[in-house]
Amino acid sequence: MWKALGYAASRLGRSRPFTTAITGPCIVHKRGADILHDPWFNKDTGFPITERDRLGLRGLLPPRVISFEHQYSRFMESFHSLEKNTLGQPEGTVLLTKWRILNRLHDRNETLYYRVLIDNIKDFAPIVYTPTVGLVCQNYSGLFRRPRGMYFSAKDKGEMISMIYNWPSDQVDMIVLTDGSRILGLGDLGVQGIGIPIGKLDMYVAAAGINPKRVLPIMLDVGTNNQKLLEDPLYLGLRQHRLEGEEYLSIVDELMEAIHARWPKAVVQFEDFQAKWAFETLHRYRKRLCMFNDDVQGTAGVALAGLLGTVRAQGRPLTDFANQKIVVVGAGSAGLGVLNMAMQAVSRMSGPSANPHFFVLDKNGLITEERQDLNPAVLPFAKAAQHEIKSIGLHEGASLAEVVKKVKPHVLLGLSGVGGIFTEEVLRAMRESDSSKPAIFAMSNPTNNAECTAADAFKYAGGNIVFGSGSPFDNVDLGNGKVGHVNQANNMYLFPGIGLGALLSGARHISDKMLEAAAECLASYMSDDEVKQGILYPSINNIRDITAEVGAAVLRAAVSEELAEGHGDVGRKDLEHMSEEESVEHVRRNMWYPVYSPLVHD
Repeated sequence: MWKALGYAASRLGRSRPFTTAITGPCIVHKRGADILHDPWFNKDTGFPITERDRLGLRGLLPPRVISFEHQYSRFMESFHSLEKNTLGQPEGTVLLTKWRILNRLHDRNETLYYRVLIDNIKDFAPIVYTPTVGLVCQNYSGLFRRPRGMYFSAKDKGEMISMIYNWPSDQVDMIVLTDGSRILGLGDLGVQGIGIPIGKLDMYVAAAGINPKRVLPIMLDVGTNNQKLLEDPLYLGLRQHRLEGEEYLSIVDELMEAIHARWPKAVVQFEDFQAKWAFETLHRYRKRLCMFNDDVQGTAGVALAGLLGTVRAQGRPLTDFANQKIVVVGAGSAGLGVLNMAMQAVSRMSGPSANPHFFVLDKNGLITEERQDLNPAVLPFAKAAQHEIKSIGLHEGASLAEVVKKVKPHVLLGLSGVGGIFTEEVLRAMRESDSSKPAIFAMSNPTNNAECTAADAFKYAGGNIVFGSGSPFDNVDLGNGKVGHVNQANNMYLFPGIGLGALLSGARHISDKMLEAAAECLASYMSDDEVKQGILYPSINNIRDITAEVGAAVLRAAVSEELAEGHGDVGRKDLEHMSEEESVEHVRRNMWYPVYSPLVHD
């Protein structure tokens, strides 16, 4: 079955170690204390004596040279000591304390920071990324100590093409951009949303091996409608309400033109834009620039991988996905992104006349064609009231509990941003699913916004479910030696590979087929035995291996669609002649790994 998707079964779920070559010297244009204050080049006490002499560092550091490995061990001891000292304190306090110690290392020594992050990715990703990043964004103005990334605002109109050259790196490969209008499930956080691009790019470095000197987080501040922030004396953003309409789009246009003018080959990831602007900007730029929207397309890909995995867990052929009854709670950018990608998958399996069994709800209940002022983006998924809804005893605006009881869905998928919306009544109704192994995905972030907890899902819906979440939960002990596996449907599985594959292919833009290739690659990663146990996603510890596979799948899809133009010394013809295995190895070889490079002053 999986060979039909283009992935060899012999490779499923197999992690391969990465080897690290000694890097060549790095040319620096600084000397003395300027180097110690630059986290890209600073080695703290790790500068060898000869380097201290040639860079004017002798006397600016204690005399003893501490090895990279010793520095690493010392930091980890300090971190574990902090963990012991914060036992019993409120969870939010503990998470922010952990974030602070990692952030201080990031500010001081990027090489050591990324080595720590890569080697402890499962433990540290939840601190620098989801879910702690949401807490950081909520408190960012008070936490701010040192700028990272770039800030463009509505007050900079007409100046962005010159401002972009203030960034010190001549080469940028990956940009994550937000306007702060819909941060996770927390809403409008204005300029404080910069924490999201910073966290996402940390994952690009750790998971995809993008060189940290070539990443750029960008905050586009067009104001905020969050009155609490506007009244906060510490708030660091513009004190005005958000721009709208053409005035808003003209600002985004100017920024995108400035980015493209300086770094025409950079991949731009849009992140946490409110739904109306997420879709508008995606359609506006995706055919002209190499960009994608992670909330619309990345979330959709991870969810689709989970949905395809659910079909495998049921022991059904993949083509049975077209027959799955899926209830989707949430009609924002993430929900619509999943629906669009799932629709494309069903169409490939059943043809353009396919009629997928999707039931979509928003805050007003079940969406049908009778809904007034219906968002045009939702219209393709609105059920025809007379034929599809009334025949099973439902109606426009029906509640979630009513829909689950009447539809008996194979999958309940939450992208609502409303914590606890999968109530005991709803979860118990999933016991009557028409599937022998129903799936419940509580995808909203951060943890407090999850539609339900893993413990409640297994308690009320039964132990024979497949469970996925957006935030991390512990596996659930079901008794008698059985385990309820928690699958964190984390965008981290896909967006690093999408970005890296697009970059290395030199793709002119990121197509639907490139995104579908990424999702299908992830869906095929686990072995049949693992999937039957309810394990749909691999361990985050294997994230670099996963990203290499996903990135190579994206690269091959770009080549097959004749979108690839090559990258660096590898041209389009070279990519066209790569075998599947060679494409994976090509991606691996282009992953940066943190080691101290010898520094030479220019």
